[in-house]
Formats: sequence, C-alpha cells, structure tokens
Amino acid sequence: MNYIDPHIHMISRVTDDYHRMARCGCVAISEPAFWAGFDRGSADGFRDYFRHLVEVEPKRAAQFGIQHYSWLCINAKEAENVSLSRDVIALIPEFLNTPGVLGIGEIGLNKNTPNEAIIFQEHLDLAMKTDELVLIHTPHLEDKLKGTRMIIDMLKNDPRVKPHRVCVDHVEEHTVRYALEGGFWCGMTLYPTSKCTPSRAVDILEMVGLDRIMANSAGDWGKSDPLAVPELILEMRRRGHPESAIKKVVHDNPLEFFRQSSRWQEPALRNES
Repeated sequence: MNYIDPHIHMISRVTDDYHRMARCGCVAISEPAFWAGFDRGSADGFRDYFRHLVEVEPKRAAQFGIQHYSWLCINAKEAENVSLSRDVIALIPEFLNTPGVLGIGEIGLNKNTPNEAIIFQEHLDLAMKTDELVLIHTPHLEDKLKGTRMIIDMLKNDPRVKPHRVCVDHVEEHTVRYALEGGFWCGMTLYPTSKCTPSRAVDILEMVGLDRIMANSAGDWGKSDPLAVPELILEMRRRGHPESAIKKVVHDNPLEFFRQSSRWQEPALRNES
C-alpha cells in the first residue's frame, strides 16, 4: 500500500532506511526540524542544519522515489535558551520559500517551562504572519497531558490560528480528544517505547475514528522504527479494518493536511498490483 510518513527524522537514518521504506510503499515523508542528538551552540549551526533539511535530504530521498518535505524551527528541547532561540527564529524566513518546506515545526513544549512557552508563542507568531502550516510537538510521558493542555490553550488564545492548519503530534489515549475537539489535526507517533505502539494506535483509531488523524514513525535518534507505519498497516489488517480505512489513515489524511501548503506537490503513486 502507498503511504506517507508525516513525521520522520531522516537526518538520523542511514540511506538503507530510505530503500526499505520505498520497498514498503512509502511515496513521501515530511521531516520536522528537531534536536540533533546534542544541544547546538550557535544560530550558524542551525543554518547549516536547515540547509541539510532543504538541500541534502530531498536528494537522498529522491534516489528511491520518495518525496521529501521539511519543517523549520528550533525545537522545544533547545528552546530553554531564549537568546539562541530568537536568533534561530530570525533565520527561518530565509528558508521558508524553499521548495519542499511545509511550515513551522515541530514546535511545542518539552518540560512545560515558561521559556519554552515564550519561544512557542514566538514561533507561532511567525507562522501566523507568514501563513504557514504548524506542526506541534507535545511532551513525553508524565509531562504530556499538562503540556498538551498548555499548548492547546495557547493556540486557542491566538485568534489568528486556524485549527485545520495545525497538527498536534504525539497524541496518546489521554490527549487525543483535546486536539480533535479543538478542531486540530492529530498525529500518533509509533514508538516501541514512550509513545504509541501500532497496537495502541489502532486502539485509538477504534476509539475516536479516522477523521483528522494520521500516524508516523518519528524515526529519530532514540529507539525507533522507520517502518512503523507499515507495521500499523499490518495491525489494521489483522483486526479486519477495510483497505479503504487503512488508506485513509496512512495516505489520504496526511495528503489532505499537506495539500494546504502551496509548496506541496502530489507524490507519484506506485503500482500496487
């Protein structure tokens, strides 16, 4: 089945992962800006990182027939440094009109601190001024529920925000309804630990339905599986979900969300016979 991975950090993956993803049906991915495995020390480091996202990864992906898209920000893990964060935010407009850039993300909270909230809102202000899509990072584990509520409150308090142009990512059983009821899109991250397994993700789909929800692998520096979305496909089939429902979650929903960006181009589908 053709699928789109709407959140995967390919800078942390080897080229063989692109090959395996393509063989499993991946036609497009989007890569949010995130932590590089260490805290960077200068805005120039982020400039080089953004160049990697918009110049290098699209070429690696294209070798395997996969379209690569990206998002730009300074992530929540490094947003505690307000001065550095503001320098990085000032760089982002240089890259926003680059082909393949979908918007601002993944922005959000890590430990739910005041500094993180300040930088979240300054990212959000840039996104609203430039009319960009927004991809949200919600915190891990015990910080997730509080952080998700804080983020959604900040989004709702900005009258410029259009919920259908925002995806709240890393939702779990206890946070998914907050996002959906607010009119936002949702992303379920399929991790072997700390977020959703494919089985839990299908439980969530059976609980809340298939509208405005998608699944991703994240595939970052920690324990993660770049083929997690195909694992979700297999789990949905095992439970007897029709192919049309599976396709909606892993292909049609991310397609609908990404089509709101003027820089999105339709991926070529592969023969599934």
